[in-house]
Amino acid sequence: METKTSNISKLWKSEDWLAVWLGFIIIAIGAAAVLSGAFNFEALKFSTWTVGETLSEAAAKKAVPLGEQLLQGAFWIKLARTFCVLAVLFAAGVKLQGEKIGKFLPAFIALFVLAVAVRCISAEFTLNRYLEWAFWALIVGLLISNTVGVPDWLKPAIRTEFYIKTGLVIMGFSVLFSNIAKFGLYGLGIAWIVTPIVIIFMWWFGTKVLKMDNKPLVITLASATSVCGTSAAIATGAASKCKKEDLGLAISISIIFTIIMMVFEPMIIKACGMNSLMGGSLIGGTVDSTGAVVLAGSALGPEAEQAAVLVKSIQNILIGFIAFFVALFFALYVDKTPGQTVGAGEIWNRFPKFIIGFFVASLVASFVIMPLCGGSEVGAINKVLDQYKNWAFVLAFTSIGLDTNFKQIISKMQGGKVLWLYVIGQLFNIALTLFAVWFLLSGVVFKVPVLELFTK
Repeated sequence: METKTSNISKLWKSEDWLAVWLGFIIIAIGAAAVLSGAFNFEALKFSTWTVGETLSEAAAKKAVPLGEQLLQGAFWIKLARTFCVLAVLFAAGVKLQGEKIGKFLPAFIALFVLAVAVRCISAEFTLNRYLEWAFWALIVGLLISNTVGVPDWLKPAIRTEFYIKTGLVIMGFSVLFSNIAKFGLYGLGIAWIVTPIVIIFMWWFGTKVLKMDNKPLVITLASATSVCGTSAAIATGAASKCKKEDLGLAISISIIFTIIMMVFEPMIIKACGMNSLMGGSLIGGTVDSTGAVVLAGSALGPEAEQAAVLVKSIQNILIGFIAFFVALFFALYVDKTPGQTVGAGEIWNRFPKFIIGFFVASLVASFVIMPLCGGSEVGAINKVLDQYKNWAFVLAFTSIGLDTNFKQIISKMQGGKVLWLYVIGQLFNIALTLFAVWFLLSGVVFKVPVLELFTK
């Protein structure tokens, strides 16, 4: 009886389940706000801004001076709303976990101020074109942790996994299964066949060839490389019980190489004379971050951008499935001791519960809201939810930076093995994705899909 009570209490005391409930609360309020039109639930988003008159006239039209934004009453209302929603919900989550709100709230205020600075910096016109906010959040956190250090009073708010899990549940609402229909078997072949093969290859290469003992780090880095970088790393890291510092290492490596690939992959594709449809699909299947995929794809034209986004969207659906199978694999094989019997209860305990929230949110959006209200309403809801997801992610990435020390990263490289694992794994990923793209989209084997398939 005590065990059953304990298991039930986890529904409102464990971080995983609390992330689900907080994500659902934000989704529910966001949907109610849009569908009823009775109130505004929009979170703050900095408009692209610049200083001076250094931009072309066309580019300048897209930018709103920062000073002008700060003088708008709507700016401060949205800022206050964003802070209150996040502070109240996360403080409630901390309280339900048995910790003191009195220590959490002052620290959260400071962390939120850093997050506001990150959103502001990343909205600057030139910086916004090349690097997304995840990079700047990591940089701000790293600068503090590796210079002046993180004060003890700030540490109660550094809850990377809590923020990212909540953000992933919210993100689930935007992962519509209807995306599969837009690109059909082409996207499935590129995203769903290549990805598991790359994960299996990197697992074999890391554990058998490089002889790496840190298996949670191997599988986390493999997922980050093959799926979508940070989001996949967080989900898989939770499923494999990857240590926080190892998770930070995997994410740091992923972000560094994402920036490199975002800049150079379109150049190489152009130099090789690859058409925009194939080039965009290759980018969508190999560049980790969704934001970087959009930017790299746009460098090849509208068709390439749409192809890249669709391949990446279909690939993102795999996050939950991969986390589930990783949890299963680690429970049944990796962490199992000789003579131990692993039952359904142990597998359930290991399974990251926020993945359930991710799937439920996706199913509700795809099969409830979409049929009842239509795609435009789902799009409007996602526009609201997207900013809350981004704020949760900014808090998470800033926390990762604050929790990461360069000396620790170097010590975790295992003589360069971690770097070799990523580089070899990514090269294998690119080669296999390139073959899949050629096989499906070159026109040699199958008929090339018409452009209408890629309309947003």
